[in-house]
Amino acid sequence: MRRVLLYILIITTGIIFLGRLFYLQVVDTSFALRSQNNAIKVVYDYPQRGYIYDRNGDLMVSNQPSYDVMVIPRNLKPFDTTEFCEILSLTPDQLGKKLDKAKIYSPMLPSVVVPQLTKGEYAYLQEKMRKYDGFYIQKRSLRDYQVDHSANILGYISEVNQKTVNNNPYYISGDLMGRQGVEQQYEELLRGVKGVKHIQKDRFNRDIGPYKEGIFDTLPEKGKDLKISIDATLQAYGEKLMENKRGGIVAIEPSSGEILSLVTAPNYDPAKLVGRKRSENFTKLWYDTIAQPLYDRGLLAEYPPGSPFKTMTGLIGLQEGVVDLDDKFSCNHGYSYGRGRKMGCHAHPSPLDMIPGIANSCNAYFANVYRRIIEKYPTPQEGIDRWNAHLKSFGLGDYLGNDLQNGRPGKIPDSEYYNRIYNYPTYKWYSTATLSNAIGQGEVLLTPIQLANMTATIANRGWYYTPHLLKEIDGKKIKDEKFTVKNHTTIDPKHFEPIVEGMHQVYTNGTASTLRIPGIEIAGKTGTAENFTRIDGKRTQLTDHSIFVAFAPVDNPKIAIAVFVENGYWGSRYAGRIASLMIEKYIRGNITRTDMEDWILSHSLQDEYAKPLSGEPFIINR
Repeated sequence: MRRVLLYILIITTGIIFLGRLFYLQVVDTSFALRSQNNAIKVVYDYPQRGYIYDRNGDLMVSNQPSYDVMVIPRNLKPFDTTEFCEILSLTPDQLGKKLDKAKIYSPMLPSVVVPQLTKGEYAYLQEKMRKYDGFYIQKRSLRDYQVDHSANILGYISEVNQKTVNNNPYYISGDLMGRQGVEQQYEELLRGVKGVKHIQKDRFNRDIGPYKEGIFDTLPEKGKDLKISIDATLQAYGEKLMENKRGGIVAIEPSSGEILSLVTAPNYDPAKLVGRKRSENFTKLWYDTIAQPLYDRGLLAEYPPGSPFKTMTGLIGLQEGVVDLDDKFSCNHGYSYGRGRKMGCHAHPSPLDMIPGIANSCNAYFANVYRRIIEKYPTPQEGIDRWNAHLKSFGLGDYLGNDLQNGRPGKIPDSEYYNRIYNYPTYKWYSTATLSNAIGQGEVLLTPIQLANMTATIANRGWYYTPHLLKEIDGKKIKDEKFTVKNHTTIDPKHFEPIVEGMHQVYTNGTASTLRIPGIEIAGKTGTAENFTRIDGKRTQLTDHSIFVAFAPVDNPKIAIAVFVENGYWGSRYAGRIASLMIEKYIRGNITRTDMEDWILSHSLQDEYAKPLSGEPFIINR
């Protein structure tokens, strides 16, 4: 019996031993992986980032070589830190912190020690790298800007942060990715695909050749080249006109929704955010809280639209049937309503009907039309919501959905908003409480791109394509329905012609008659938006904003534009001149109104911005 028990014990032990051996060798591969990790070095081959071209095929962004000093902490051996620091212009303390950070990230994976060496620094260091085990040089490509403008459009590339590494398995520490603009929005197209090489190492940690003859290696795939809709010549001209001014210009091709120009002022040279000084330069731009060069005013700044918004009041009035083209309203330097209140207006002929009302920008005319719109319905709540719905069909009061990640919705108030403001039903409110909306003041806020899209919609007589920047990918036109399907407004097409004629007469005999461009028929609208801030708790008025919208030619329009110039006094003073010059530059390619050009280039608003509180945030949140 004892002999049987001994055999059973021996057999059982053998079975357990064999089972465990089978598990370790066949089922559990963790030790093999550990061994493999120790014996195989993974090296990434970074692809060329895709080029960016303007609409005419002119190169805006290409690449230049860059070299990063990398470290694998586990492979470090004692080295001359003094010499190494001198070569890389580091202090021993800085180097120590970088190595500690690399160890925390991973002892076995590479981390960046010094990014973006110049060719000269790389050549000098390369000769000495044999002395520094654990360090190696990784070749990458940096952006090489062929233009000194469009920084807000193009964006920049910078090193990924730890959050990105944790959330996206494609990236490892030290990788570069797009930030802001086209670089960020189309990162996955532009970056390409990294190649991978697996290098076999011997027991002395020396490279001995490709692992398994390279069967697991992959080649890098170059990023895709993009053609964007920006006209680089027009963009550069717009930024030149906006020197020493603050504001934004947005120009759109009405027939396609393609953005021709997206100017924010002030701007900066995109080359400042390339190379080892990128961080220093970015910090300076970031902390400029007065001029805010990193803030894209064309997409983010929310302004009262002023008189260009009267076109919306006219269109809604016609659609709602509360006014016809022959209805005339008197204007005695403004519109009086309720308990001695008056909406002022400049001197012009009176009474006026719709078309001359637009041409002469009569506040009283549009105040009357607005009241009829709201008071057509049993309650002001119903009237304001109907008004709101018409405006929303133009893409106002909401994100337009353009293909840049930045943007703000603006504000088109509704009944819920006013009920809350006036504490309804405890207190009732009526159309006169919202009367300033009629002329683009009050609670209405729009971004420059929304105003440009509104103008393009009028130019198209009632429809628009969602504004966008991407035009082609590797030579193939985009087919995204988001940008190729028309958006129709709630206004019948027949109502647009009198509005267009009124805007045309703004140039022929109205508020912009001095801004005419010989040989180009332009439809436009001047605007002057009141500018308020709070000083010691009191609502204080500052210098007005200058606003202008236009499109040309009147028939078969090729460009629609909106211009905002902060503290620019009145519409035709700055914004109107800039819009007219931009239109001529795009359509003709040259400038005949050199008198206007000379005036704009020689006039600065820096003294205006230097006044107390002129640098206060201009975004109005109500």
